[in-house]
Amino acid sequence: MSKTQHEQQIDAQTILEKYDRESQFRTKIGQWKWVVSFLGISLTVFHLYTAYFGTLPSQKQGAIHLGTALGIIFLLFPAKKGLHRIQKSVPWYDVILAFTAMYVTYHKVIFFDELLRGRVVGYETIDIGISIIGILLVLEATRRTVGVPIIVVASVAILYAIFGDHVPTKILSHPGFSIDRLAPNLWFQESGVFGTPIQISSKFIFLFLFFGVILVHTNIGKFFNDLAFALTGRFTGGTAKAAVAASALQGMVSGSSVGNTVASGSFTIPMMKKSGFKPEFAAATEASASTGGQIMPPLMGAAAFIMMEYLNVPFSTIMLAAAIPAVLYFTGIFIGTHFEAKKLGIVGLPKAELPRLKDLMMKYGYMLLPLVVIIGTIMSGFTPQRAALMGIVSAYLVSLVRKETRLSFKKTLYVLEEGARVALPVIAAVATAGIIAGVVSITGLGSKFAAGIIALSGGILPLALVLTMIACLILGMGLPTTANYVVTATIAAPALINTFAVEPIAVHMFVFYFGIVADITPPVCLAAYAGAGIARANPFKTGVLAVKLAIAAFVIPYIFIADPILLLVDVTPVALIVSVGTALLGMTGVSSAMIGYFTTNSYMWERMALFIGGLLMIDPGMITNIVGLAIMAVIWFIQRQRKGGEGDKTGRTEVVAGA
Repeated sequence: MSKTQHEQQIDAQTILEKYDRESQFRTKIGQWKWVVSFLGISLTVFHLYTAYFGTLPSQKQGAIHLGTALGIIFLLFPAKKGLHRIQKSVPWYDVILAFTAMYVTYHKVIFFDELLRGRVVGYETIDIGISIIGILLVLEATRRTVGVPIIVVASVAILYAIFGDHVPTKILSHPGFSIDRLAPNLWFQESGVFGTPIQISSKFIFLFLFFGVILVHTNIGKFFNDLAFALTGRFTGGTAKAAVAASALQGMVSGSSVGNTVASGSFTIPMMKKSGFKPEFAAATEASASTGGQIMPPLMGAAAFIMMEYLNVPFSTIMLAAAIPAVLYFTGIFIGTHFEAKKLGIVGLPKAELPRLKDLMMKYGYMLLPLVVIIGTIMSGFTPQRAALMGIVSAYLVSLVRKETRLSFKKTLYVLEEGARVALPVIAAVATAGIIAGVVSITGLGSKFAAGIIALSGGILPLALVLTMIACLILGMGLPTTANYVVTATIAAPALINTFAVEPIAVHMFVFYFGIVADITPPVCLAAYAGAGIARANPFKTGVLAVKLAIAAFVIPYIFIADPILLLVDVTPVALIVSVGTALLGMTGVSSAMIGYFTTNSYMWERMALFIGGLLMIDPGMITNIVGLAIMAVIWFIQRQRKGGEGDKTGRTEVVAGA
């Protein structure tokens, strides 16, 4: 590794630690590293074992899943930000917290039958004490791995459950619950910490995260980058288009917005800057594309597996429903980079600097086999758990093909431990999301919130959608995508489904999308901030540009609420082809409006017309498609006529000079 590469790697790690709480763990823990390794390897092996031989009862499976994760978290993550750099071992108090957390969680397994009886005759004092300690430790572990905002939301939820009779608003008030009643309810019942989110995490999410870890260690990330450059590098603005393509490919196996931004951005952002893109645009391109990884099948983000359970549909249904919106999302970003490159006069890379597609596929094409196995297994009707297991086995076999990717026994143990480490923040987040969902369930907050949305919107669906979008974006400022989805799917989704009779999968995709784009929406847009850190760019400007590039994510959810044909609901082949084709043309109009360039630099009224025309074409309707196409055609004709004039030449020269 050269000195420059080493410096870039250190710089990327620093940025990751700054914006990604998951990366702020202790690296020097002395002899405790053997305990962490043992717990991590054991946790991964446990999930592989239960995936093959069958899972335990959901409460036992969830308890082992969460309890082991809590133990590792307290051993790895310090109580205060920054201590991970200076501490040489694990403090005594964190050791106590680690083993206490493991005991109070394993308590559910050890005394499983007694606790089942406690639901009928009442819980003993020791059980109440354990439930209080368990909830507090889950909140603290989540604070250390995810951050403070989600803890604030969960704490407010708990206070609301206890002091509901003091809430002045009649719509939101309720009799209130004593701590003796609330804590066991949230800890021992299926509607709290060990509810649907942690159950799905223990059955499916962990395995898919581990699958992603194995793929990383087969160098599939480098293969995806090379493949992206081979496919798009020679075209106008090739470096930016390659960044979008690489992020789309990597998003198929990873669901972390910030992690994806830093991992691929440390390579793509400098190349985009070198080719002529401004730092803010380069950072925004990478951030918006990396954020889309959570909506890119087959893996998507962890929330997709919870959506499967909430909707009670096969994961293949979720995967297929997400496919076309994901394509439109990345197409919008791709087109945006094209128009920006045309505006600045940025050409593609020379063929000599690009890998040859044929050679690349002949040498490394086999690396795509695990993804093919995952998709094939899911589409064949098997459970996601079996699909993940088959994917893991195939990925391991793929790693044996070449010496540089072959996993030795020592490396295999490292990968097993890494699988557990990667899952820690997700496990903590879904456990805390379970607390919030539990409060919503026992207090009836969901129906109360739904009544509030209906009252504020006056029964008007578009206004109700806007209010729901705002709620998702605000929650997304502090909650990880999975927790955000759990909360909004529990609170807001029922109002849209029951009151306005909207297709359930469309509603859940709606809140899912807006929970994701919070990562690039100012003022709190961590993926954009991470990209700006690599590009040495203005963070706020980067966030604004990222929103412009990812405009599809703000438009398409409204479209598939109005007509869920894009989600493959009640669709015919001809209607689908027409809808996708017109939507792609519509994204061209919308993206060009955001950038300010179509066939030449656009005036403000032209941008507004292109935006409206694009929206009309995205909307699946014959009349809207015709009107939208006519508007775009008129603007195209006007700009083609103007393009040969001196005014355009002057304007373009100024733009290029300004770049």
